[in-house]
Amino acid sequence: MPGTRAGPVTIWTSSSGVRRLEFGALPRERNTDPPEEWPDGLRRAVEQLQEYFRKERTTFDLELDFSGVTSDFQREVYDRLLLVEYGHVTSYGQLASEIGKPDQARAVGQAVGANPIPILIPCHRVIASDGRLTGFSGGLEAKVALLTLEGIDVGGTSATSRVYPEVIPLDL
Repeated sequence: MPGTRAGPVTIWTSSSGVRRLEFGALPRERNTDPPEEWPDGLRRAVEQLQEYFRKERTTFDLELDFSGVTSDFQREVYDRLLLVEYGHVTSYGQLASEIGKPDQARAVGQAVGANPIPILIPCHRVIASDGRLTGFSGGLEAKVALLTLEGIDVGGTSATSRVYPEVIPLDL
């Protein structure tokens, strides 16, 4: 959609890897070091995200710091989300089935909504089983921008907008 954008984003790293990615600029009262003083992990994260936004990268090769993840279930959902390929979508129900908990689609939705590292853990690629856009922690406009960047057609920026990927796996 013309005029739809995902950024800016703020990246938080630790010595273990990328810990958090938040939509929105760093608050003005917070300062950051100039790029030439950034630690290598932050520099790599910024470079890879810039490549992704320029459509030069479809996968990320970064260490992720899951120390802020509060449950094994969330980690299981995030590990599975990492397997959803660029330009594809899945549903909450499909994710639940793939982790062996087909009756836990709502819990999967809660884990997806709590994802501390969106884009890198591609929660924007999760939609409702009926093809609706649903929500996104970075806002629906950002979700639409990310899906559109990846070549997925989206019919609007509301939670009820339809997503038109090539294939949605169905449980028949």
